[in-house]
Amino acid sequence: MTPQSTTQQRTETVERTMRPWGWYETVSEVTGNKIKRIQVAPGQQLSLQKHSQRAEHWVVTKGTARITLGDKEFDLTPGQHCDIAMGQVHRLANQSDETVEIVEVQFGSYLGEDDIVRLEDHYGRV
Repeated sequence: MTPQSTTQQRTETVERTMRPWGWYETVSEVTGNKIKRIQVAPGQQLSLQKHSQRAEHWVVTKGTARITLGDKEFDLTPGQHCDIAMGQVHRLANQSDETVEIVEVQFGSYLGEDDIVRLEDHYGRV
């Protein structure tokens, strides 16, 4: 008789949502927080935006991300991070020839995609 393995392999399918700038995947969502993987294609950027019901924490995992945070602009590389306060104007851009990836952790009472106020968008979204 052979002993049975007590470990099980678990595979989850994560839905990828395509955007004109790249894509995102929601990795986890529970009450009060959501975790996403975001990839921004070379030469692309998210809209200049703010949120009224959530704060965010971004960690760069690949490439060099150009961050706009309020009236400041700076670059982050893998392992570096920034915090975005609720209501703070922000943007993520990729000015390089390689993809940029980040992990985004959202915190707040409401985490829906419709809590985005776009102040500027290169893709004509409102």
